[in-house]
Amino acid sequence: MLHQPTVEKLHHMRLSGMVTAWEAIQSDADARQMSFEEKLALMVDRQYTQRQNEALARRLRYAKLKGNAAVENIDYRAARGLDKSAVRALAQDSAWVGRHENIFITGPTGVGKSYIACALAQKACRDGHVVLYTRAPVLFRDLALGRADGSLRHVLARLARADVLIVDDWAMAPMTENERRDFWEIAEERYQSSSTILTSQVPVSQWHQQIGDPTVADGILDRLVHNAHRFELKGESMRRANTKKEDKAER
Repeated sequence: MLHQPTVEKLHHMRLSGMVTAWEAIQSDADARQMSFEEKLALMVDRQYTQRQNEALARRLRYAKLKGNAAVENIDYRAARGLDKSAVRALAQDSAWVGRHENIFITGPTGVGKSYIACALAQKACRDGHVVLYTRAPVLFRDLALGRADGSLRHVLARLARADVLIVDDWAMAPMTENERRDFWEIAEERYQSSSTILTSQVPVSQWHQQIGDPTVADGILDRLVHNAHRFELKGESMRRANTKKEDKAER
């Protein structure tokens, strides 16, 4: 067995996965018959898996995704115009992030725009990418506060660190001058270096009008639209539909 000082050193080096694996080996008669190389490989595998799981947990905490969305749980039965093959292709290995592509998800309220966005982002987290979720009103509030207290560079740097930035409820209202200038800065910083997911009740064709200033709008959309995957959802609110089903079931 490992001597206690060795166990303590492993814990000190944050290699508790190896200790756990060794204890499992010692409690299994068949495992004790394994060669030194097999035991070492098992211990290393356990430590590696533990580190991977811890890193994923940190990425998910940082991302602050909405709900417990996962691509495996997306409902394709609802009649909302969701292209199953397109979603699965994006989710397969999240290669779209490495290609610095964007995703637009538009449609009426309640059709699952935020869920799909967070599900694809959660898969990107699982594939090793740094993700950050925010709602447009919160984003512009944080930018305004950053400008007021001198921390704007810090806010912009935090946004730039994300491989995938989700902006939920985008373009719901006409932008102020500061908002469109700030978002132009974000779009410029992320162009051809990272990916952005935008969800909105407003069709893409109306975003130029919502941004306001034609020159700034051209600059923002030029950096977002040309390499974007679009999902234009339709239909009744899924929340309302589920409520109707529950009401019928109770009768």
